Amino acid sequence: MTPRRDQARLAAYQRRYQDLARQLADVGLVHGGSLLRRYTRCANPSCRCRADPPSLHGPYWQWTAKVAGKTVTRRLTGTEAALYADWIANDRQLRRLVAEMRQAAAGAIQLILGNEAPPSPPRRAASSKPGR
Repeated sequence: MTPRRDQARLAAYQRRYQDLARQLADVGLVHGGSLLRRYTRCANPSCRCRADPPSLHGPYWQWTAKVAGKTVTRRLTGTEAALYADWIANDRQLRRLVAEMRQAAAGAIQLILGNEAPPSPPRRAASSKPGR
């Protein structure tokens, strides 16, 4: 490619990157995890949830996420569930924006380095501890 064309492409990548960076400012509070709406049966054999057809109890809202490597589940009220839904959607938007920023940056970096492939990440040295 010609240097002029490379400069135009680089400018386009930089504009895209800056546009995405501005969008980050509009992302509200973020919270990871998943939100579930559940219906359940109880243990009472004469309850409506055991009828044919069943009328299950609920809805009950649950938030689930990995925290420090462990799955954590919390029951929520309807109001809390609405808030968590917004926060989780914001988290997903944030992740999408960052992924797009990385793509724009990768394109710009390739042009800056003269169309060379980006360097590979360094390899981790093998552990000297036995059993690893």
